[in-house]
Amino acid sequence: MTVELCDEIENLLKAQGVCDVGFARVSDGPGDLCHAVTIVAALSDAVVDEIDGAPTHTYFHHYRTVNAFIDSMLLRAGTLLQSRGYRYIPIAASQTINTGKTREHLGRYSHKKAAVLAGLGTVGKSALFLHRELGPRVRLGTLFTDCPLTELSAAAESPCGACRLCADACPAGAIKNVAWRPDAAREELFDAHACNSYMRAHFMDIGRGAVCGVCMRVCPMRKGE
Repeated sequence: MTVELCDEIENLLKAQGVCDVGFARVSDGPGDLCHAVTIVAALSDAVVDEIDGAPTHTYFHHYRTVNAFIDSMLLRAGTLLQSRGYRYIPIAASQTINTGKTREHLGRYSHKKAAVLAGLGTVGKSALFLHRELGPRVRLGTLFTDCPLTELSAAAESPCGACRLCADACPAGAIKNVAWRPDAAREELFDAHACNSYMRAHFMDIGRGAVCGVCMRVCPMRKGE
């Protein structure tokens, strides 16, 4: 992809409200598409700040709305690429693929992996992506294409240090207080099954047991802190 087309995609997305865009090359993209576009959408601080030990109805609605916005932005970027003769596959902002293994809770591709490779941030002890300015208060989307991208390979270290606020606050006890590293498996940091089971047992009346947000709420890594 020429620099001009990268700039066109970034300008298109940011004009619609996307707060950050990154580009990276990966070795395991779907459909043999090895160039990734990551988009970052900011969550409302006011909505997140209302989370106090449990998600709110407002947060659940906001979460779904931002996910839908990201999916629409991936479509916009993909349509532009296809009009220039390239192929693309968008990865949904929030989608679990049913592999028959109930404890996996995985999507088709890790948004966090693509975002880190694009130099947009790192990963915390919570296993949440930590944007370089906004911390965990973001949602991610990823688009894969065969269009050559301006590439950036990054391996940012986790900034968490001795902080364990997320581990102490997690109502499911799912966060293991282990510092992230680029080769770490999610299971080393975070028990996704414990998280999911707790949400379904306690938050079915709020978002059908699909959201929590407590670890994101307590994380001190965000702009201005």
